[in-house]
Amino acid sequence: MNTDLVFDPALIRKYDKAGPRYTSYPTAVQFHEGFGEAEYREQVHASNASGRPLSLYFHIPFCDTVCFYCACNKIVTKNRRHAAPYLDHLYREIALQGALFDRSRPVTQLHWGGGTPTFVSAAEMRELMRVTGEHFRLLDDDSGEYSIEVDPRETDERTIALLRELGFNRLSLGVQDFDPQVQRAVNRIQPQAITFATMDAARREGFKSISVDLIYGLPHQNAARFGRTVDEIVAQGPDRLSVFNYAHLPELFKTQRQIDANALPPPAEKLEILKTTIERLTAAGYVYIGMDHFAKPDDELARAQQAGTLYRNFQGYSTHADCDLIGLGATSIGMVGDSYSQNRKTLEDYYARIDEGRLAVFRGVRLDADDRLRRAVITDLICHFSLDFATVERRFGIGFRDYFAAELTELADLQVDGLLELSETGIRVLPPGRLLIRNICMVFDRYLRDQRQQRFSRVI
Repeated sequence: MNTDLVFDPALIRKYDKAGPRYTSYPTAVQFHEGFGEAEYREQVHASNASGRPLSLYFHIPFCDTVCFYCACNKIVTKNRRHAAPYLDHLYREIALQGALFDRSRPVTQLHWGGGTPTFVSAAEMRELMRVTGEHFRLLDDDSGEYSIEVDPRETDERTIALLRELGFNRLSLGVQDFDPQVQRAVNRIQPQAITFATMDAARREGFKSISVDLIYGLPHQNAARFGRTVDEIVAQGPDRLSVFNYAHLPELFKTQRQIDANALPPPAEKLEILKTTIERLTAAGYVYIGMDHFAKPDDELARAQQAGTLYRNFQGYSTHADCDLIGLGATSIGMVGDSYSQNRKTLEDYYARIDEGRLAVFRGVRLDADDRLRRAVITDLICHFSLDFATVERRFGIGFRDYFAAELTELADLQVDGLLELSETGIRVLPPGRLLIRNICMVFDRYLRDQRQQRFSRVI
């Protein structure tokens, strides 16, 4: 598949509006408290008949220091003892969830996110993995996709060795920017040396994939300065890179109020940063996967995209389309059967539910036939930049042009602008439209058609 990009500033400015990232469809905006524990149990019961493998996501919310740009659900504390009661409740939740799922279902995907998962001690990490293995069928042959987010400031060689021993084979590192002025402005002081030492240790321990996160649009950034960070990272040869657009929403996220809005790069400079980044990554041989993600041509994501098997869920792009996802820990989101669900968000509410011997699920959504159809369409577009009408028609028993008559009319305008090509047989996203894939997917979002006013990040 051709994944060439064309950076068209005029088109980007025209279509740069807020929209979902489509880690799910329907998006979390549609979750409601009419879907709770009872409904979740029904979905699990039905999913057990499928025998599908499982994906486990664990949310570890603690951070030692606050990064001012961060919009994640987190608890900032230097007191490491705060992790103990959280983990105690997490162990009990694992037992509750594990009792619902057939033990025969293997865990082919596992992820610890946060927060900072390595905030917890080595003994606590061992215990968390031990308890998980008591209640779920973990793979012991290194064939699963077991990943963890690490903060290099919280990691050393012994920690990396321990993570590999526990079964992790993929590592995701937050970097954002190496520029000292930018780091001071966002309260994330992270020297290159410790970042590169973490990457080197991961390679020595045999991690299969190393991913690095960068953020553009932070205070004091410009194309030249951010370009140096990109070059320095590329020289280290990570398998994957994510280059996220910083969304400054201080009215929603209190920590962002500590960022000087006057120091943020203006829109034109922000576009230049993105343009420079794309040019340098593609020149270095990285493949544009979609959204914010780049990967080496031999990476699993790139190969899956070429094979037409790439998928997208709450963990981003994935090669495991056939999994039911179980969210564990406060605020975690799961996807089981034809449903999405979310755990209680605050520690107090999360603890209270677990103390009652109940699941922490408090809201979600059950997909109807239209949701499943539109999710399939959006997934194909966002993962493969193409859509075959006949495939959708066979799978869902519809006439595509009749069912999506309004959407095809709207897509015709995007075709005039050169974002895509419509034919009798399907949709092909053109190189200028790939950076704007969210805009194309939004055309098929029934809920956006009904509710145009939503709070989402801008597409660029």
